[in-house]
Amino acid sequence: MEKGDIFGVIGYSGAGKSTLLRLVNGLEKSDSGKVLIDGKDITNLSKAELNGMRKNIGMVFQQFNLLESQTVYQNIALPLIMSGMKKKEIQIRVEELLNFVGLDKKSKAYVSQLSGGQKQRVGIARAIATNPKILLCDEATSALDPKTTESVLRLLKKINTELEITILLITHEMNVISKICNKVAVMEEGQICEQGKTVNVFRNPVKSITKEFVNTVINSSIPSPLLKDLNYQDPIIRITFFGENSKQSLISKINKQFQVDTTILFASVNELGDNILGILILQLRGEEEEIKKVEDYIRSQNVGIERMVI
Repeated sequence: MEKGDIFGVIGYSGAGKSTLLRLVNGLEKSDSGKVLIDGKDITNLSKAELNGMRKNIGMVFQQFNLLESQTVYQNIALPLIMSGMKKKEIQIRVEELLNFVGLDKKSKAYVSQLSGGQKQRVGIARAIATNPKILLCDEATSALDPKTTESVLRLLKKINTELEITILLITHEMNVISKICNKVAVMEEGQICEQGKTVNVFRNPVKSITKEFVNTVINSSIPSPLLKDLNYQDPIIRITFFGENSKQSLISKINKQFQVDTTILFASVNELGDNILGILILQLRGEEEEIKKVEDYIRSQNVGIERMVI
């Protein structure tokens, strides 16, 4: 991970995601290897040094981990009190955080009176209270409904961009990865089986588990009714557009410039962070030499292309 990343780690239950997170903040001890934070191996730190390092790491939990009998203000103030901050400074900082997470009118409310989304905002405010460099999020949205999830993800993106806090986010939802993560690692049985920029992983997933996750967000399967009538002798190609390339009128140009017939079998346009990912599956009918010219032309347009085996 690099400074400024929102790095997502995804995998099924039992893959080792939460264990990985606990290794990063020293709650789990590794059997071997190193855990490097700012170039320092935390596995060699004393207890006092480890506690000092943890001041730079905030943690957001799936089940909020708040004190239900305390107010919103008291929950957010807790890490500041423990750090020895003066009462007036704590008041100023907590008020800043309440405004930042949109809970300025809930300061005196008890946690038990809050919705799930509001509780998570309190948890996030508490996690960033001491101005950490890194924020660890363990399934931070899995207990929330889709609408609330969207608002919490926007808040995490705001924390990353405005406060310049690096985020390591654990999830089993590829939709969460697609919304805010610039990088992703896919875990299976304690191993990272695929990783890279989110855009590249979505455009060209390699491992079968990665394809399963990507398909939960971006389905690129040909509808089964169309499969019945296909002539499997004619090649089928999958084209992926990204960003500005998604605005191209590619089919129109192919039909005008080449002696082929095109049939659209599938098409979708998907949001991927701040960009657009388009997927188009075509069947081409014509002479093989002409079809190869079409494929070469598509490659020249800086879009992805592959022949599919159905």
